Amino acid sequence: MNVHLSGHHVEVTPALRDYLSEKLVRVKRHFPQAIDIHATFSVEKGQHKAALRLHSKGHDFQAEDIEDDLYTAIDLVADKLDRQVTKFNSKNKEHHSDLKRQDVA
Repeated sequence: MNVHLSGHHVEVTPALRDYLSEKLVRVKRHFPQAIDIHATFSVEKGQHKAALRLHSKGHDFQAEDIEDDLYTAIDLVADKLDRQVTKFNSKNKEHHSDLKRQDVA
C-alpha cells in the first residue's frame, strides 16, 4: 500500500510520516486490499486538520478531523478510518454469508 502525504502550511517531517504509518497499521490489518492512502495535513487559525483518503478496488473511504494538536487529529482520523473499514468488512461478510445460506437451502 502506498502512503502519500501532503501538507498545507505544515512541513511533513519524517517523525510525522512515522507516526502516521504507526497509526495506519491497524487499518492495513483490517483492510489489506487497500491500494493507497492520501493524507493531507493543514493548519488554519491555530486548528490542525488531518484528512485521510483510502482508495481500494471498488470502494473509497475518507475521514477528517480538526483538533488543537496535529498528533491528536491524526489519532482520531485514523480511528475514524478504521471504524469505516471494519464496518464495511462486517457488512460485506454478512452479505456474502446470507448468499451462501440461500444457495444451501
